[in-house]
Amino acid sequence: MKTTVFDCRLMELDKHHSDRKGNLTVVGNGIDVPFDVKRVYYLYDVPGGESRGGHAHKALFQLIVAVSGSFSVTLDDGTGKKTFALNRPYQGLLVVPGIWRTLDDFSSGAVCLVLASEKYSEGDYIRDYEWFLKYKEYEF
Repeated sequence: MKTTVFDCRLMELDKHHSDRKGNLTVVGNGIDVPFDVKRVYYLYDVPGGESRGGHAHKALFQLIVAVSGSFSVTLDDGTGKKTFALNRPYQGLLVVPGIWRTLDDFSSGAVCLVLASEKYSEGDYIRDYEWFLKYKEYEF
């Protein structure tokens, strides 16, 4: 299946609000995200001016959440690009397989939470942009 940046989208997550006790956001496995979460990781203390990501996945779905602070995510399908500003802990960016992603513009104290559909597999990564473009030519 050929994927594009338009297959990726911001998702509102379940937010419970209490004036006295703060907020709570719930992400139910396979309920609030369109996949079963098999891996969770987070990025933090990213130095100013640094980028993260810079790769694509062949089969992995991800939900990227700015649980604290802000950052931008630029998605690239080989022919078009789309940039999302993430800065709300009750919103997640769904990234489908076959999309190159770069994370930039991290604010001080930003924390990026990633929920992934699969366990880590180096074979699922595409880390070379030129190879990514060739992969997209034959994607079906």
